[in-house]
Amino acid sequence: METLLKTSELPHVIVNCVECFTSKILLEHILNQLNCHSSSKDECASYIACDSFNDFVHLFKKVIQDQGVDDQTVYIVLDKAEYLREMEANLLPAFLRLQELTNRNVTVIFLSQIVWEKFRPNTGCFEPFIMYFPDYSIGHLQKILSHDHPPEYSADFYAAYINILLGVFYTVCRDLKELRHLAALNFSKYCEPVVKGEANERDTRKLWRNIEPHLKKAMHTVYLREISSSQWEKLQQDDTEMGQLKGLSAHAHVELPYYSKFILIAAYLASYNPTRTDKRFFLKHHGKIKKASFMKKHEKTSNHLLGPKPFPLDRLLAILYSIVDSRVAPTANIFSQMRKEAHQLSDLFMISWHTDISTKIQIKSSQLQITSLVTLQLLTLVGHDDQLDGPKYKCTVSLDFVRAIARTVNFDIIKYLYDFL
Repeated sequence: METLLKTSELPHVIVNCVECFTSKILLEHILNQLNCHSSSKDECASYIACDSFNDFVHLFKKVIQDQGVDDQTVYIVLDKAEYLREMEANLLPAFLRLQELTNRNVTVIFLSQIVWEKFRPNTGCFEPFIMYFPDYSIGHLQKILSHDHPPEYSADFYAAYINILLGVFYTVCRDLKELRHLAALNFSKYCEPVVKGEANERDTRKLWRNIEPHLKKAMHTVYLREISSSQWEKLQQDDTEMGQLKGLSAHAHVELPYYSKFILIAAYLASYNPTRTDKRFFLKHHGKIKKASFMKKHEKTSNHLLGPKPFPLDRLLAILYSIVDSRVAPTANIFSQMRKEAHQLSDLFMISWHTDISTKIQIKSSQLQITSLVTLQLLTLVGHDDQLDGPKYKCTVSLDFVRAIARTVNFDIIKYLYDFL
């Protein structure tokens, strides 16, 4: 959009609604950009202040008249337009009716990755003309990313690297900026055998073996930006053994309270164990269960390959009480401690709580800690509290992570996993 407007030499303003986080900043930013559109820096020294949308309408007409563009169509591009929902309720409808309010040729373009139905005002407004842009195909990404090849290497060599990169990341990431960042970050490791003289540019097998473990490590940090580019390059330069790279996951450094660890363990068991196995693993005196009836023949695929399954809150609490009960009886004192831990988490991560815990302290304290784990992105909420069947969750941590957590509380989680029977 920016390239189109600049190439066409059209009067325009491009505003990022994340940066302009209040209506005052947003409106003033639009006016001052328009004021400096065709003026020199000295001429636009005076800053235009604007306190309301009513003032904006009058100032807008004055600015485009002063700039001599009142006979042209002025384009206002609002990027990340979904953030307008967090501002005054009249702002989005007013922008949709800006041409009518100003009686000028003005077009407002909203750019968003969220569909219009998600932030349409309830009060009613003009419906915008909606245009959908599909994601880049893998062929388009291949062509676009191949243009970034360094001059010291051939275009075919860099295109082969991009092909490998997309083969790893395309299934989990379609964002061009993210893929371009990953390509720039890992290319030095890909061409390392060529630099050392151990391989030539056409020895794709050796180049792939060299880059494969590093791409797998980078897979865990897609979108997260857990370390900076300089830290990543330093890690790649270290002579560290395979699988020993440290500092790639921020979750590995999260110190959870004692009973929060059990909640996370219980959530992992609920996500990866079939519901019908709960009696076998967590019910005392369940009697003998025939292995033939316990293991279903058609279950040939590991649950860990299929991914985590959603589970209801009551199942999580039942598993939690079972595994905690094997160590200490879940008395009121324990759940009082869980309540303290929940508030410690809220203080540590600045979470605001609005839960009444004066009654049913066991469930409420557990729910506070579950909310903390959701905030830390260790659990994912896939249902809502207003549903009749209650909220549902998924555990998003890896097996290695939950095993490390389980070791800190002397809990052998492998014995309770259906896939490892």
